[in-house]
Amino acid sequence: MSVDGSAPSAPLDELIAPPPDIILRSGDLADAGASVVAVPLSAGADGPVFDEAAGRIAGGLGVRLERLLETESPRGDAGSVLTVPLAGGDGPVSRLLVLGVGAGTPADWRAAGAALARRAASGARLALIAGPSSPETLRAFGEGVALGSYRVASLLDRTGHPGRPAPPGDGDPAAVDPAAERAGPASTGSVEAAASAGGASSAAADEAATAAADEGVAGAVQLREVVVLTELARDPRARDAVRAARAVGVAVCLARDLVNTPSLVKSPQWLADQAVRIATAAGLAATVLTPAELAEQGFGGLGAVGRGSPRPPRLVRLEYAGPTPAPPSGSSGSAATPPGDGRFADGHRVLVGKGITFDSGGLSLKPAGSMVGMKTDMAGAAAVLGAMTALPALRVPGRVTGLLCLAENMIGGSAMRPGDVITCWGGTTVEVLNTDAEGRLVLADGLAYAAGELGADVIVDLATLTGAISVALGRRTAGLFSSDDALAGALSTAAGSAGEQVWRLPLTEDYRAALESPVADLANIGRAMEVGGGSITAALFLREFAGGLPWAHLDIAGTARADSDDGEISRGGTGWGVRTLLSWLCAPVDVPTAASGVTSAG
Repeated sequence: MSVDGSAPSAPLDELIAPPPDIILRSGDLADAGASVVAVPLSAGADGPVFDEAAGRIAGGLGVRLERLLETESPRGDAGSVLTVPLAGGDGPVSRLLVLGVGAGTPADWRAAGAALARRAASGARLALIAGPSSPETLRAFGEGVALGSYRVASLLDRTGHPGRPAPPGDGDPAAVDPAAERAGPASTGSVEAAASAGGASSAAADEAATAAADEGVAGAVQLREVVVLTELARDPRARDAVRAARAVGVAVCLARDLVNTPSLVKSPQWLADQAVRIATAAGLAATVLTPAELAEQGFGGLGAVGRGSPRPPRLVRLEYAGPTPAPPSGSSGSAATPPGDGRFADGHRVLVGKGITFDSGGLSLKPAGSMVGMKTDMAGAAAVLGAMTALPALRVPGRVTGLLCLAENMIGGSAMRPGDVITCWGGTTVEVLNTDAEGRLVLADGLAYAAGELGADVIVDLATLTGAISVALGRRTAGLFSSDDALAGALSTAAGSAGEQVWRLPLTEDYRAALESPVADLANIGRAMEVGGGSITAALFLREFAGGLPWAHLDIAGTARADSDDGEISRGGTGWGVRTLLSWLCAPVDVPTAASGVTSAG
């Protein structure tokens, strides 16, 4: 979001329909050039309250706000919007919006920003009078505007797939060349991100970008610009807050676009290619392990899950090296993070995302209705990719690596069977009792690789892992499991300050026996004893591969998808987890520290 029109667009803007610009001004309404004006209404203890500046501006537009309170009875609830058409309509300003901002907390301003973006007219330039009063609330407002303005759109048209190319000669738009997919974008060696990496998409993926990719495609963002008339306009911290809000908004929108892309197009190779392209634009290093390399290096979980599909798996590694963490104030040491605070800013943090590009359930086939939303089963990987792209813009300190575990779980003559025993990276054997419990198998490879090969100091994974988590916590709260209390606390606080909710669930040791197998080290589902607790046994399975390191698992099966727009939540892929990860990874000065909205197990 440019400040006073001076900030250039980031390369990532070319890959999404970019969010509206936020422009800070200290002048009056005439300088804003706006067609729509919004004034905040606070929910005060003695009733709703308008700011004095809002009253003055509204009076100049012919609206008496005190009269409006009497006739319309707005309450000032965060995210409420009252539209007041202006008489005559001959002037430059056609509408006045009364924007409820509640108590003015960051969460309230985030909700207000999202509501404003949803209610403003397409292409409008909007002026907000007497807006957020601190950099923290300004950032929350900017994030809300970015998230609320998102509309499902075709990623294909912004990632090297202009238009709709002609289908293959046989007229089958879904035709795929299995040999080309299995060979991968390179014959043997890893694919290193380069400036031209975006052209690495296979011809088969190009040809698949047909009318089926129009699923869910709608208009672009509503707002063009939001001019905030505020005394903070000359405050460098406010400018940084606006830039941070844009970085977060772009990261979430990237994740949403990827999640919403139809699986006809979104093969593991296609998603790996897009990850490389996006990483390159963000300034990250990226490496893709091809199917041959995965087999050679022992990624048995990815290999087994991907066997039933003609579009084989990939592993994408994204690497970021930020500035050296500064020592705490008054300390002569080099560690940036006080021992036990759970942020690990001075260590190597590895994020692992489940990336099942479509989940049929494999031979343990899902019911037809349960498959409908399974193009979103790679939401964990999308969240990791989105968060990684924002790290350079936010100047997150220290080293962060992201792993995207990409596979398609399909039926076929080569598909893994119930009763098969596979060997995951590092040598742990797993008896497959249900092929629809596949996400934990690809994550097992990623977690073990992070602990054993990458030298992680802390690991956090995100996955649309279990339907049981939605039964337990609903669709707005993610399940949090962790082997480390400090890490769990830090993630809970981060989620609350970012506007996402988590609830910590126990790793019940008594349930571990359910994963025992007579023929392997582990079974992939809890069948050895009927303990229930599907989300807990799944987390216990994952813990086996974390190498005893501080580890946390976020089960986002409920939160990663939404059936309707609501506040900053979008219909379809929500991008859940991007904000939580960034809030956790950023230094405290970069994110609000209040834990409003957080829920945690006592």
